[in-house]
Amino acid sequence: MDWWAWVVGGAILLGAELFFVDAQFYLVFVGTAAIVTGIGAGAWPGLAVWAQWAGFALLSVVAMFTFRRRIYERLRGRAPGVRSGPQGDVLTLGKALSPGEECQQEHAGSFWTLRNGAGAALPAGARIRVERVDGMTLLVVSA
Repeated sequence: MDWWAWVVGGAILLGAELFFVDAQFYLVFVGTAAIVTGIGAGAWPGLAVWAQWAGFALLSVVAMFTFRRRIYERLRGRAPGVRSGPQGDVLTLGKALSPGEECQQEHAGSFWTLRNGAGAALPAGARIRVERVDGMTLLVVSA
């Protein structure tokens, strides 16, 4: 394969990642590996096509696994964690619950089944914390 074809292909991959497609930074490393392969093919004109493809594949994989996470996090930053569900929420208990007993209570606009997961009874009006979510059942303990 001609050296310039590698460079053009790599430039197209880099451009696609940076301007058109958000492939989560994978095409940057594939495009860079293609450009480096093109430079190598230009420096050693007698390099066999199979060696060019093998070098391209090796460079792509090594670069991706070595540098992708570090560079992606530096450029894009870490995304904040997404909390799904009411685990960890603190609320006020509407009715007294003995250990293991359940009741219905509204929380955050939905009705949930609350189950006392504490070893002791929870009085009405007590501040409770959601320990775990099991389907539509909230396991609660004293806050």
